[in-house]
Amino acid sequence: MLDNLTQRLSRVIKTLRGEARLTEDNIQDALREVRVALLEADVALSVVRDFIAKVKEKALGQDVVGSLTPGQALVGVVQRELTALMGGEAAGLNLAVTPPAVILMAGLQGSGKTTTSGKLAKWLIERERRKPLLVSCDVYRPAAIEQLKTVAAQAGATFFPSEASAKPLDIALAALQYARTHYHDVLIVDTAGRLAVDEAMMREIAELHGALHPAETLFVVDSMQGQDAVNVARAFGQTLPLTGVVLTKLDGDARGGAALSVRQVTGCPIKFTGVGEKLDGLELFHPDRMASRILGMGDVLSLVEEAHKAIDVDQARKLADKVRKGKGFDLEDFKQQVAQMRKMGGMSAMLDKLPAQLAQPAQSSQVDERQIGRLEGIINSMTHGERSRPEIIKASRKRRIAAGAGVTVQEVNRLLNQFEQMQKMMKQMQNGGLAKLMRGFKGMMPGMR
Repeated sequence: MLDNLTQRLSRVIKTLRGEARLTEDNIQDALREVRVALLEADVALSVVRDFIAKVKEKALGQDVVGSLTPGQALVGVVQRELTALMGGEAAGLNLAVTPPAVILMAGLQGSGKTTTSGKLAKWLIERERRKPLLVSCDVYRPAAIEQLKTVAAQAGATFFPSEASAKPLDIALAALQYARTHYHDVLIVDTAGRLAVDEAMMREIAELHGALHPAETLFVVDSMQGQDAVNVARAFGQTLPLTGVVLTKLDGDARGGAALSVRQVTGCPIKFTGVGEKLDGLELFHPDRMASRILGMGDVLSLVEEAHKAIDVDQARKLADKVRKGKGFDLEDFKQQVAQMRKMGGMSAMLDKLPAQLAQPAQSSQVDERQIGRLEGIINSMTHGERSRPEIIKASRKRRIAAGAGVTVQEVNRLLNQFEQMQKMMKQMQNGGLAKLMRGFKGMMPGMR
């Protein structure tokens, strides 16, 4: 989403080579490039002005020490100011209240409130060991209540039923009473949205806030709205005492200025970011990590956290023991590795968190997520014997496997070639040839052409 901003800021580094200090003259052009990059990314003009002024103030006269170039020194200042602009440090949920802690979800229609409510319930169950209750107070949008019911079931959370004929306040108070008597420690209230900010919606949500006394009032905003997202955030912030912001659709192709503007405009920390439609696509927002990603430095910490969450440790240990004992790496093992990569959001999600210099060669190779799915389909079309002994797969078997997976024989051959290369790498790892392994790994990720 912020690729254009990343590319422009990386060019800033190249403009300041050979200078000994950062002076007003040599950073003028660089800051102009930063200003244009931020404005093109749809960051609010007032936010850009303040940001550029702070960067200039901090950067002027800064000595370039050690092995740093002036460009790197300026990027260091920009990174620190970007981090401060987005809140400084991660701000989790504050649920230290007498149960049930109420979380009120606010935002426009289509911003992703209902899906985010489900994602948040799943996050609370898995990360915080909580017992959330979900309720919909959206009696206006057709099937809104049914949608939340479905999402709650997928998240493994309890859903409090409501009727479209009831009043939102009555529904909310009944859900609160149910949460108290059935030992739910969190109540997530999904409210109604409109296509634009209007008086009736604001009055209704203010009434809900006054009756429920929520521990958290989260404003859900669509990252793809650009400048309009900032205006909506300001309107909600004037009506409700917001405690945090959730940025949805952060994986979209919009310019993404909302991520940099909304914190400054509302004064509320960005607490979560949402990516994709799947219920595990909710991440705690870390300003420092987002600043690193914007500047092309990647977000390796988040990648490691995703790996810890997605990878089956026992399965990985068994595979390591198997390889160490020389029993070989078969197609069943290959399939498990592909499945675990898909759990981490696929190749694109992983590349997005890598530093630009590592991710760029892979991204230029055109990662095709659908091809990764086809790999699994081809392996699923094989017999157990064929998976454990791929060398027996000759022409007639290849035709049968291709027909079963709905692919061509050439794609089966491609999979077998990729697997053969992976097998060689595993043998190198077994023999301790780490340098050879790293060289062999180049261009070997499944799904890359």
